[in-house]
Amino acid sequence: MKKNNPYTLTFGKKPAEYISRHENLQEIISTFESDNAVSQTYLIEGIRGSGKTVLMTAITAELSKSSRWLTVDIVSSGNIINDLASRLIALKLNRKFTSLVQNGFNISVGGFGIGLGGGNGNLDAVGIIEEALTVIRKKGQRLLITIDEVTPSDSMRYFAGEFQLLVRKDYPVFLLMTGLYENIYAVQNDPALTFLLRTPKITIEPLSIYQITHHYAETFELDNETAKQLAGITKGYAFAFQALGVVYFEYRDSLPMEKILIKLDEMLDDYVYRKIWSALSAQDKNVITAISEGSVKVKDLCEQLKMSSSTFSKYRDRLIKKGLLVSPSHGYVELALPRFGEISRTY
Repeated sequence: MKKNNPYTLTFGKKPAEYISRHENLQEIISTFESDNAVSQTYLIEGIRGSGKTVLMTAITAELSKSSRWLTVDIVSSGNIINDLASRLIALKLNRKFTSLVQNGFNISVGGFGIGLGGGNGNLDAVGIIEEALTVIRKKGQRLLITIDEVTPSDSMRYFAGEFQLLVRKDYPVFLLMTGLYENIYAVQNDPALTFLLRTPKITIEPLSIYQITHHYAETFELDNETAKQLAGITKGYAFAFQALGVVYFEYRDSLPMEKILIKLDEMLDDYVYRKIWSALSAQDKNVITAISEGSVKVKDLCEQLKMSSSTFSKYRDRLIKKGLLVSPSHGYVELALPRFGEISRTY
């Protein structure tokens, strides 16, 4: 492989060739930075490979430039409360707090504090979090908690309940989460997580074809028309922008375009599309398979699938929310992801 490839296939990592979602980034940062924030929680929703984790990483990096902000990244699949408490201990906020957590208690597997020095009593993980936030508040700082690819779980429900209490107690704590449409929907509609229904949500949109064109033209020293054709292949899908950049950087001097596209298809299949496909229902798969490249009349699809327009609209709306379909004009649909039709027909 050639050295110094400016593109990357690593999910969540900010690549050298990066198109900033400036509007989304500024919306969240300005909200969190406000003296009277209208919300201390934000959700970022998008399909796999759309760039939601990269956006969250960019927001964290931007806020971390200020001494006012502390940030902790939490794994959604673990015990969120315990994980948060452990990471706050690791920050070593001040001598008093460090001494307290080292000599007064530690965290057991079950999340409860085991007294070591006597006199401090036993504190659970929530107690550690409140002690840490008390220090953070006194120092005039704020804490950002990030959770990537959130899913509904008992751990999430418990954490959400405690987070609400922390907000009610006026602690300077903020929460930023990413997730797939179906997981965000499930979390927001969980009876135990109703406060998330009022949480602002950003749905990741495709990248600008104009900006992708500019990046490709500059990186590969292409004329505008050739760069525009390359950009069009990606359909603005963030992972495709990176993947096509990777293979074009590597093979543009040694392989014809049709073979470069085969390598692109292999990457899309291995890294993203196979996972997306496996999560679809049988009827969702039938709808996807029936749509060829380009716009297709809904009427023709209904006839082909032997499905009423009202029934089809349910699948269409769900697939649009999942980020798999778009409706370019009334009565038409097309696949949102590049080359998804060709690849999915091989499954």
